[in-house]
Amino acid sequence: MFDTLVSWIQGDLSPSARIWTALAPAMLASAYFIGGLLVFSIRCLFKGVPQDEETLKRGSTVLVGMFLRHYFFWIIQPLWAVVYRSGLPANALSMLSGLLGVSSGVAVAAGRFALGGWLFLAAGILDVMDGRIARLRKEANPAGAALDSVLDRYVDSAMLMGLAWYYRDTWVLLPVLMALLGTSLVPYVRARGEGLGINIRGGAMQRLERVLFLGAGVALSPIFEAIWFPEQKHPIHWLAVIGMVFVAVMSNVTALSRFRTLVNALAPPPATPRKRSGLSLFGFNAAAGAIATAVDFGAVLGMVEGLKFSPVAATALGCVLGGVVNYTLNRLITFRSRGAVAPQVARYTLVSATSAMLNAGGVALLTLHPQLAYTLGWWLARGAVYFAWNLPLQRDYVFNDPPEALMERPHAA
Repeated sequence: MFDTLVSWIQGDLSPSARIWTALAPAMLASAYFIGGLLVFSIRCLFKGVPQDEETLKRGSTVLVGMFLRHYFFWIIQPLWAVVYRSGLPANALSMLSGLLGVSSGVAVAAGRFALGGWLFLAAGILDVMDGRIARLRKEANPAGAALDSVLDRYVDSAMLMGLAWYYRDTWVLLPVLMALLGTSLVPYVRARGEGLGINIRGGAMQRLERVLFLGAGVALSPIFEAIWFPEQKHPIHWLAVIGMVFVAVMSNVTALSRFRTLVNALAPPPATPRKRSGLSLFGFNAAAGAIATAVDFGAVLGMVEGLKFSPVAATALGCVLGGVVNYTLNRLITFRSRGAVAPQVARYTLVSATSAMLNAGGVALLTLHPQLAYTLGWWLARGAVYFAWNLPLQRDYVFNDPPEALMERPHAA
C-alpha cells in the first residue's frame, strides 16, 4: 500500500492507474455538473433562468453563452456558500488560487497532466469566488483587485510554462508559446485601454474560456493517452494539445480584436473620409494583389515561352507590369483616389521597395530554422508584411488624398 502511494506521488503509474487518476475526479465532477445541469434545466422550464447580476454585467461570449454562465454560477452556489460562511477573506482565496495555479504548472512540467489540470480548474473556480465575496462583504478595494489581477497572470503563465517545459523538445512548444503570448496580451490590452479611459471587454477567449478549455483538456488528456498509447513514456497528450492550440489561436484573435478596437477608439478621425469599411478595403486590396500577381505570372510565361526573353528580364518586366496593374486597381477601385498620379506613384514605389526588402529579410530570418519549411516561412513573412506595412501604408500614405483633392471632386447631386 505504501509503495503504491509513493509510486502515485512520483508519477510512476501503470496505464490503468493513469486512467483512474484522471477518470476518478472526472467522474465525480461530471456526476455533479451533469446532474446539476439536468436539475437546472428543469428549474428553468418552470421558473425561468435564474438571473445572476454579475453575469449579466459581464455579458457572454460566442464560446460560453449566457445560459451556461448562469448555470455555472448556480451550480457552484453550494461551494460558494461554504466558503463565504467560513469567513475566509477574499485575499486569502486569491492567494490560494495563486498557489493552486502555480502548482498546476509544476505538475504538468513533471508530466502529471491529470493533477495539473484539476489544480488549474480549482484555481479558476476560486478566482471566480474571491471577487464576489469581496463585493458582497463590501471589502472590495483597489489593492485586492490588483492582487487578484496579478495572481491571475501568474496562474496562466505557470500552467503554460509547465506545458512549455514538458513539450520543450517537440513542435508543440511553438503553440504553447503562442498561447502564452495571447493570454498575456488579452488582459494587457484591456488594462491599457482602461488606463486611457477606454473600456474594452470584448472577445471570444476571455479568462473563463481559457480556464475551461485549457484546464479540461489537460485534466482529461491522460485518459485518452492511456487508452490509445499506454506504453509511451512521454505521451503527447493530444487532448491537451488540441485545447492548448485552440486557446493559442483564439486568445491571439481576441487580443488583436481588442487592440484594433482600442486603436480605433483612440485614433483621431482621418483627414479624408473613408469611402469603404476596413473589411472592404482588405478584400479589394487583396483582390488587386491577386490579379496583379496573375498578370505578372502570365506576362512572364508569355515573354519567356513566346517572345524568348530571358527569365531574368521577363521577371523584371513582369514585376513592373504587376506593379502598374496593382496600382491602377487600387487607385480606381479599392481607394477611389482622385489625387495627383505622380506623387502617388512615388509613394507607391517607396512602399513596394521597402516591402520587397522586408519580405526578403523575413524569409532569410525564418530559413535560419531548418525545421520550418521555406514555403511556410514565405507565407508568414508575406502575411506579416502585408498587414503591418503594405495595407496600412497604401490606405494612409499612398492613396490618402490631401484635402485639396477632395475639393476638386464634383458634389453628388
